[in-house]
Amino acid sequence: MSGKKLSLKQRTIQQAVHAIGIGVHSGLKVGMSLRPAPENTGIIFVRSDLDNQEIKAFAENVSDTTLSTSVSQNGAQVATVEHLMSALWGIGIDNLYVELTGEEVPIMDGSAAPFVDLINSVGIIEQEAPRHFLMIKRELKVTQGDAEAILKPFSGFKATYTFAADHPVYNQYPKVASIDFSSVSYVDEVSKARSFGLESELNQAQAINKCLGSSLDNAVGINDHEIMNEEGLRYEDEFVKHKLLDVMGDLYLLGKPILGEFEGYKSGHALNNKLARALLRVEEAWELVTFDLSKGRARMEPMIQPDCLSLS
Repeated sequence: MSGKKLSLKQRTIQQAVHAIGIGVHSGLKVGMSLRPAPENTGIIFVRSDLDNQEIKAFAENVSDTTLSTSVSQNGAQVATVEHLMSALWGIGIDNLYVELTGEEVPIMDGSAAPFVDLINSVGIIEQEAPRHFLMIKRELKVTQGDAEAILKPFSGFKATYTFAADHPVYNQYPKVASIDFSSVSYVDEVSKARSFGLESELNQAQAINKCLGSSLDNAVGINDHEIMNEEGLRYEDEFVKHKLLDVMGDLYLLGKPILGEFEGYKSGHALNNKLARALLRVEEAWELVTFDLSKGRARMEPMIQPDCLSLS
């Protein structure tokens, strides 16, 4: 995913690292601690304010996709998980405890880059267990109106997204991005892409208790004629690249990195999750694989039940 050779063993972080930020939707301050986790743990959110209740980062635990992705388990919820999940896939973290003092992952600067920097500040370690990859065996497509999301076979991971919103500012910038991550760095070319939104839609979002913590410090603001942030865009195609960043976060809730190709047209969090859930149901569309280091080739793992996919 980094544009280099795939990591073939599971990975976690070397030691705990901490951050404080605000929830972009709640507007509330939240503390976050990332902690190492044993092999085969996956990504576990821990609500320290709720007696350390755990929520598994898993597609079937997604409970809300209104302007972000939330996961819930046993009555506890964590909101806005997609940017952190994207960072974890992008830099190859399989096992991690994410401890939070509130119900929302801090938005940081609206991209995945601060999470990448946090993890890199303490380092990554390889574990003994082999890494499992979810290899797409046949095409799977879901739709919602004219929007669509597709997974199909590919050697590696490639993602293409078409951002079709019609607006005078959006229309000035590229609306299609296609990235083959065997040759392009997630950290350099995707992770810095920030959330964005129209100033004219902010009041509507806040009326439903969303975007209460939104500002030009954690999003790209767009008025009727221009980008409101003084520094402008980080990439010419930052809008569409942020959509790809979101896709990767939503799909990493499958619990395993994908070997395949994603194509999205106007897809958002709801459709991304619909695709992930559809994949779990259609067992013949995927296979779990590890890589046999001694023979230099893929070795097929025995099939497992879909509801255990992220736990194996």
